Amino acid sequence: MTTQQSLSVGIHDIAIATGHHVLELDDLAERLGVDPAKYHVGIGQDAFSVPAPDEDIVTMGAAAAKEVIDRHGVEGIRTVLFATESGVDQSKAAGVFVHGLLGLPKGVRVVELKQACYGGTAAVQLALGIVARAPHERVLVIAADVARYDVDTAAEPTQGAGAAAILVSADPDLIEIEPAAGVFTADVDDFWRPNDRSTALVDGRLSVSAYVDAFIGAWDDLAAQGGPAFGDIARFVHHQPFTKMAIKAHRKLTQHVGEPFDESELAIGFTYNKQTGNTYTASIWIGLAALLDLDDDLAGQRIAMFSYGSGSVGELMTGIVRPDHQQHRRVGRVQEVLGSRVRLTVDEYRALHAAGAATSEDVERPRVTAGPFRFAGVRGGARHYEAVAQD
Repeated sequence: MTTQQSLSVGIHDIAIATGHHVLELDDLAERLGVDPAKYHVGIGQDAFSVPAPDEDIVTMGAAAAKEVIDRHGVEGIRTVLFATESGVDQSKAAGVFVHGLLGLPKGVRVVELKQACYGGTAAVQLALGIVARAPHERVLVIAADVARYDVDTAAEPTQGAGAAAILVSADPDLIEIEPAAGVFTADVDDFWRPNDRSTALVDGRLSVSAYVDAFIGAWDDLAAQGGPAFGDIARFVHHQPFTKMAIKAHRKLTQHVGEPFDESELAIGFTYNKQTGNTYTASIWIGLAALLDLDDDLAGQRIAMFSYGSGSVGELMTGIVRPDHQQHRRVGRVQEVLGSRVRLTVDEYRALHAAGAATSEDVERPRVTAGPFRFAGVRGGARHYEAVAQD
């Protein structure tokens, strides 16, 4: 019996996209007559992205994936996994639209995954298994969502929109994912969106407690699987429905393991999410992108990544940052994407919100987005997408 050399599998690259518009929470606070600190401090958010009428999860996901493909090509990509809870069709995977927009080879399997905000992490875990079995292959994971709640509700300022594209490969440039992971599942009605609604229903208090329970449960399971001690983890990245939720959960973990709590240790991972708002499946990966882009002391360090999806499923995974990861990061790229958004007034935002998502009725969408792809509309009951000519 021969012993195979240990195979390193993990995240080779990551790219972020978001909506064309942004609503500053200062503007929403002024309209509602509340102290802006309610948002900046109370929930830890500053703004949220709003898609243009010709944007959705497909256009954002394709935009993020295009960056990855432009950098690495399509060789070895035989699987595309699209994670979302904002699906545009009950049958056809959103990734199939992306496959066509990017001109990927025919020899590719494409599937869509769903479990609230956890779906992107499930996709990454599936990708790791595929590459471990076939190290010559690479897997393109896309996580994209639009968070929509009813106006004039407590959840309204926690909306958002965005996408992350993650290339999983052997011998990765950025992070080697370690085998042990902690998982947790409990049937909880903290957040859900029935098929006949375009906005989600949420029990905010229960959602926070369910998130904390899943985090502690996933930590205990990771320990049972032989995972690292708390002191052996240099950084934590959390799923961020709003950044204050992650802070509350992390404080509970430090109490659980008897370690001091330092909120500043989480701050870098909040940088982008404070601006995009909640991006559901993409949230944890946008947080990870911020950490990789902006933290200069990660080389060779172990980071922990906690993913949570209401309903509920949680997973805590760990990885070792590659010693030369800084050679492969794109510092300033995400700030450029966020800075190019067009600011909305509250009236403009609410008009877009009221328009809602397209149905199967035929409609042409106005040309607004400056992104590389757009949702052109519905013709004959089918959704149509197209590339946008770039200057």
